[in-house]
Amino acid sequence: MQYKRLGRTDISVSEICLGTMTWGTQNSEAEAHEQMDYAVGKGVNFFDTAELYPTTPVSPETYGRTEEIIGTWLKKSGKRKDLILASKVAGSGRPHIRGGREIGAETIREAVDASLKRLQTDYLDLYQIHWPNRGTFHFRNSWTFDASAQDREKARAEIAEILETLGGLVKDGKVRAVGLSNESAWGTLKYLRLSEENGLPRVASIQNEYNLLYRQFDLDLAEVAHHEDVGLLAYSPLAAGLLTGKYQDGSRPTGSRATINGDLGGRLTPYQEPAVKAYLELSAKHGLDPAQMALAFCLSRPFMASVIIGATKMEQLQRDIASADVKLSDDLMKEIAAIHRQYPMTL
Repeated sequence: MQYKRLGRTDISVSEICLGTMTWGTQNSEAEAHEQMDYAVGKGVNFFDTAELYPTTPVSPETYGRTEEIIGTWLKKSGKRKDLILASKVAGSGRPHIRGGREIGAETIREAVDASLKRLQTDYLDLYQIHWPNRGTFHFRNSWTFDASAQDREKARAEIAEILETLGGLVKDGKVRAVGLSNESAWGTLKYLRLSEENGLPRVASIQNEYNLLYRQFDLDLAEVAHHEDVGLLAYSPLAAGLLTGKYQDGSRPTGSRATINGDLGGRLTPYQEPAVKAYLELSAKHGLDPAQMALAFCLSRPFMASVIIGATKMEQLQRDIASADVKLSDDLMKEIAAIHRQYPMTL
């Protein structure tokens, strides 16, 4: 397991991060504890969660349950100081979370205090804005996203308020570093500029979707990441399971996300089928597990801070963590590039 510096902080994170969004629905507390034990034993020191979790499915009844499960493990294991623990504040649109209000000073303070209580800790190493108030092209919204409808002054004022509030949490010792999620290049740079102008915490990371089927980060955000030291925390590196091949030819394995969340958040469409088939054939040609090939590709990217994996079964977790030892040849990388050129955007 390799470790990387998170942004310009003194925090070092494992190149593989343990995702947690199935804990409390698809996974029981005992199963989640087993996953944490195994991951830590393999050198993973980075856990990512959110107040919204679990997401399979999102519901008022399970809200906060994932953080509670992590909290019981932290109390039982006594390993809090050995870990880098990240969580997120949810944005608007969920009536059961603070009445669906947008992210602001009051909602952030409410959210972080509630998360700390559920997690049974007095600080978070990384606290992230789950999605921006002004809207985002993520979550399959790129087809309808229109930034021209945004209010410039409102967007700037919101980012300033959020950053000032996060700065207060850092001063209070409740948060060590701050990060973004589902953000754009403009939004990231606005946070960075305001932090420099006002002596506020600098964004350390950005958690966006990234996988062989969805590589928007390769464009403007990759340049931001390089010049500004804001590394990517890649979520859905297996495209919600598509890249494992388990949904090929219309298959819907019992207990899989597709049997719970339908179209996998808009990912399960006919457009992805030929691309997935090509990547499956490529992995077979090189004698690689398709999931490990997909994860190893993400790990190879120069802007990657950590790749967030998620598993419902221990064998999946073991396979995914083992991808840290898989190195892709130059020839294989060229073949991946050729497939990407043929199928540049399928989700």
